[in-house]
Amino acid sequence: MAAITAAMVKELRERTGLGMMECKKALVEADGSVDAAIEELRKSSGLKAAKKAGRTAAEGVSLIKVSDDNTVAYILEVNSETDFVARDDNFMAFAQDVLDVAFDKGETDVAKLMEGDLESKREALVQKIGENITVRRVVKVEGAVVDGYVHSNNKIACVVALTAGNAEVARDVAMHAAAVNPRVGKPEDMPEEELEKEKEIIKAQPDMEGKPAEIVEKMMGGRIKKFLKENSLVEQPFVKNPDQTVGELIKSVGGELSGFVRLEVGEGIEKEEVDFAAEVAAAAGTGKA
Repeated sequence: MAAITAAMVKELRERTGLGMMECKKALVEADGSVDAAIEELRKSSGLKAAKKAGRTAAEGVSLIKVSDDNTVAYILEVNSETDFVARDDNFMAFAQDVLDVAFDKGETDVAKLMEGDLESKREALVQKIGENITVRRVVKVEGAVVDGYVHSNNKIACVVALTAGNAEVARDVAMHAAAVNPRVGKPEDMPEEELEKEKEIIKAQPDMEGKPAEIVEKMMGGRIKKFLKENSLVEQPFVKNPDQTVGELIKSVGGELSGFVRLEVGEGIEKEEVDFAAEVAAAAGTGKA
């Protein structure tokens, strides 16, 4: 049985809005897995989709570079250990240098990209700053019309490709995706395993109990449709004009969505949460109440 920590309970509470004891009980039953606990809570209590994990696993920046003709863009993530370093001018200059080289060489393989001069620069920066610095990923996006958006703190970057239209609309759609974080571009892009998981959650919800199979299927159809609408970029209400969907916005300039890439710094990497007060107390030999 995994040990249930206060940090686990705190995360589950933040993501679900449920009480501390309910969250702790769910974590015990899920053997410490926050995601598994959320699934079970959704099945047992009809809990709506929980917030995504809020903990950032690594610091750093996400940047983009777009070609002058708006047909190619590169999107990059470079990580540091602390946000303080991520805002350092030397770190930012290095990240921009990596992006420029990737763009000029057309390279998305990080290992190949970092061979030679860039790796030497990274090592020198590590020595100077005293933190580990890693180039995590580089993605190339191509299309008839391509543009992107970087959030003002450089933590989230998004690039959108359209079949036609103009760069301004592509940039607006990228801004929307950066803010809203859709799972997929279009409903048909949703992975089958995600749909099956959602169906199981819907079937297990309390209001489905005892209903005839045909009623369950009809209700499930409506809820799956709503799930796809909420999680597909083209079906979402456009943030600048909620009366218009993103898909309608793109169609208004004669285009369709052909793809998008959204990078958020540290997503998918676990980072240990440190209690600095406890560390200081331990180092001083005073303990902690």
